[in-house]
Amino acid sequence: MRLSVVGIGPGGQDYILPVAQQVLADADIVIGYSYYFQFIQHLLKPGCECIGKDLTEEEARAVLAVNSCEPGKHVVVISSGDAGIYAMASLVYEYASTRPDKDLDLQTIPGISAFIASAGKLGAPLGHDFCCISLSDLMTPWTTIEKRIHAAATGDFVTSLYNPRSKKRHWQLARFKEIFLQHREPETPVAIVRQVTRPEEQIIITTLEEFNVEQVDMFSLVMIGNSQTYQFKNFLVTPRGYLARKPQTGQEIQDESFRQITSELHRTDVSAADQWAITRCIHTTADFEYEDLYLSNKDAILQWHNYLKNGGTVVTDVTMVQSGITKEFINRYNVPVFCYLNDEGTIPLAEKEGLTRSQAGMRIAVEKHPNALFVVGNAPTALFELCDQLQDGNFTPAGIIGAPVGFVNVVESKLKLQAMKQVPYVIIKGRKGGSNVAASIVNAAFTVQS
Repeated sequence: MRLSVVGIGPGGQDYILPVAQQVLADADIVIGYSYYFQFIQHLLKPGCECIGKDLTEEEARAVLAVNSCEPGKHVVVISSGDAGIYAMASLVYEYASTRPDKDLDLQTIPGISAFIASAGKLGAPLGHDFCCISLSDLMTPWTTIEKRIHAAATGDFVTSLYNPRSKKRHWQLARFKEIFLQHREPETPVAIVRQVTRPEEQIIITTLEEFNVEQVDMFSLVMIGNSQTYQFKNFLVTPRGYLARKPQTGQEIQDESFRQITSELHRTDVSAADQWAITRCIHTTADFEYEDLYLSNKDAILQWHNYLKNGGTVVTDVTMVQSGITKEFINRYNVPVFCYLNDEGTIPLAEKEGLTRSQAGMRIAVEKHPNALFVVGNAPTALFELCDQLQDGNFTPAGIIGAPVGFVNVVESKLKLQAMKQVPYVIIKGRKGGSNVAASIVNAAFTVQS
């Protein structure tokens, strides 16, 4: 007892696979939706019994097919498109599994589904991940369908819609459009492919915003592109990624990281130079809070860019900040970077004056390099020392970066620097900061576009 479920394609004669034609030519009984017989009648052998059913009688077709199987008979159930996609295969196999008394020789013959045929007509819309969703809620609760719509939209899948709209089911497609517009750009390409591969075939390419649901009926397939899909002539193209491959080199990875960071920034009260410094801080820490913690004055980053480009001097509170400043920039602009934390005079001065080593190191640095850019990424005592020296008029620095990290006196040291309006500064407010962040701000000053 042979039972075959055959996909006959979307309707065009050239779209019926040769293997499907062979199986149909061998059939003794063919069961299907009455409308479909016009596409395969010429392929059947003389005497083949054709049993047509109405569109809504899918279960009855499956039951009839299994019950019609007898020894020496080949029964074929036909489905448009592919028999396994929103079609008869699942119903036939489900019912067959309840009839162990029937020793059936089952097979499914694939066909070209409507979304595949439509994709061929449209060129290359399925170049990357895609999904299909049926908007028919006759057998699937709308709540489930809506979850799948949200998932497809947020997952950025190219999405093909089966059963998009009929006379009785007209609101679902409008709701689909509403959901997709919450997650996709209005310019996202949309194609309506009606009666694909048939003489009445019609293709409309529009956008998600301009998509007119009234142009869709039960003979239509709707395809929505993803965020990368674009229209080329009368085609839709979804890039696979070969021409826009993932970053591989170190520079490509860094550039893509910067691009992603800047795309998520929200502050509008900072200059382009400050935004660049913020981007570098976030790139170093992967912490977007630095956008709100960043504070500067006097176009500090641009001032320091010109200062460093002309061979300025940098002083850091700890060697970790010194190590974090990119050597390429130091060498290119001949910028010396000093740290006096371990200088031979630091410990004696600290013991004599009752200072921390960081304070003592900064006091020595102020005397030796009164016009330098001072960078504090670790010790709040070093920042306090700079503020005291500044208040006493002992030096006129190119600027001060205040980014010590920790708990004791960290916030207070930054607030004290913030009160020093006479000096260009960049401050990372609150407890956060660190050597890597302080070095990132210097690197931003080296590389900002003036």
